[in-house]
Amino acid sequence: MEHTWRWFGDRDPITLAQVRQTGATGVVTALHDIPNGEVWPVEAIRARQAQVAAAGLVWSVVESVPVHEDVKRGGPLRDRAVAAYQQTLRNLGACGIDVVCYNFMPVLDWSRTDLAYPLEDGTWALRFDADQLAAFDLFLLRRPGAAAEYGPEQTARARAVLDALDDAGRARLVDTILLGLPGSEERYSLGEFRAALATYAEVDADALRANLASFLRDVVPVAQEAGVRMAIHPDDPPRPLFGLPRVVSTAQDAQHLLDAAPSPANGLTLCVGSYGSRPDNDVVALTRRFAEQIFFVHLRSVRLQDGGRSFYEAPHIAGDADMVAVIGALVAEERRRERDGGPRIPMRPDHGQRMLDDQFRETYPGYSLIGRLKGLAELRGVEQAVRRLLPVG
Repeated sequence: MEHTWRWFGDRDPITLAQVRQTGATGVVTALHDIPNGEVWPVEAIRARQAQVAAAGLVWSVVESVPVHEDVKRGGPLRDRAVAAYQQTLRNLGACGIDVVCYNFMPVLDWSRTDLAYPLEDGTWALRFDADQLAAFDLFLLRRPGAAAEYGPEQTARARAVLDALDDAGRARLVDTILLGLPGSEERYSLGEFRAALATYAEVDADALRANLASFLRDVVPVAQEAGVRMAIHPDDPPRPLFGLPRVVSTAQDAQHLLDAAPSPANGLTLCVGSYGSRPDNDVVALTRRFAEQIFFVHLRSVRLQDGGRSFYEAPHIAGDADMVAVIGALVAEERRRERDGGPRIPMRPDHGQRMLDDQFRETYPGYSLIGRLKGLAELRGVEQAVRRLLPVG
C-alpha cells in the first residue's frame, strides 16, 4: 500500500520535512483556506503540489473537499455548491490528483469529548464518552427536544457527569465539542450551534440519504470523467448525534450509497476506527465485502467501553479491530489490482496517542508526531509480515 501522512498545511505544527522522515511517501492534505462551496482554482492546487514536491513527497489524496451544508439539507445554495464541487473535481483531475476523501456528516464533523484521556502506559488518547456528550446536550446546550431522546438512566449519568465538572471543566467540554477538530471546517458558539441544528429540523435519515444519493448522481459522473475517485468517509462516531441523522455508519449504508451512483469513481474510505466504533459492525467482513470499492484507508483502532456506547483511540494494532486480518484483506485486494491493472490503495495512520515529547509540544488533537510515527511503523510491519505469509494467487 502507499504510505501517506495527514498534513494540515502551513499552520500544521508538523512540517513537511518531518513528514519526510516518517517513512511516508505521500501527503494527504486540502486547501483549508478556501470556503466551503467555492471552487478550488488550478493555480492553488498546483502551488500546494509544488510545495509538497519540494519536500520530496507527493500530494496523494485530498482530505477533504468539504460538502456544503445546503447540499446535505437541500438548501437554496445546493445547486451552486454542487456546481462548484464539480469544477473542483475537474481541476483536481487536471492536476493529476485522483483520490478525494469527503464526508456527509451534518453540522459537525468528527466528534470527541476528551482530547487527553490518560492511558495506563502514560500516553494520552482521544475519547468519546456518551454520558459526557449527553451532559453537554441536556444541560449545557439545552437542545430543544433532547430530554425526550435520553432515558432516565442515561439522564442521571449525564447529571452526575455535569455535577462533577467545575466551571473550567464545563468550558473545556463545550470547546472540545464545538470549536472543531482537525479537518473540521466548522466553529460554533452555543447559540450558533443551536441555530445550525434548527436548520435540520425537517431533515430525517431518509431525507439525508436522499440528498446524499442526489449529490452522488451529480458529482460521480464528473469525477469519473476527470479521472478522480470519490472515497466517502464513514460517520465518526457512527450514530446520530444531537438529533441529527447519520447515514454512512454501517455496511448497509455503504451499499446504499454505492448503489445510488454505480461507477468506478464511487467508493469508500475504510476508516477502521470509525466503523469499529459500532459493536454491530464487523470491520473485517466489511473490508472483504467492499474491497473493490475501497479507495483510501485510515488504519486506526478503538477500544469500546460502556457496552459500546463510548470508546477511546487505542494504539494502532492494539484495539478491538483485528488489524492483521484487515490488512490481510487489503493486501489480497491490492494483489488483485496489481494483476488486473487496478488503482493503488493509499493508507495512513490516524489519531495517534500523545506520548513522549508530543506531550510537551503543540500538536493538533489526534495528530501527534511520535504517536502516528509509532503507528505507521507498526502498520508497515504488519503489512510486510502479511505480504510474506499470504499465499500469492
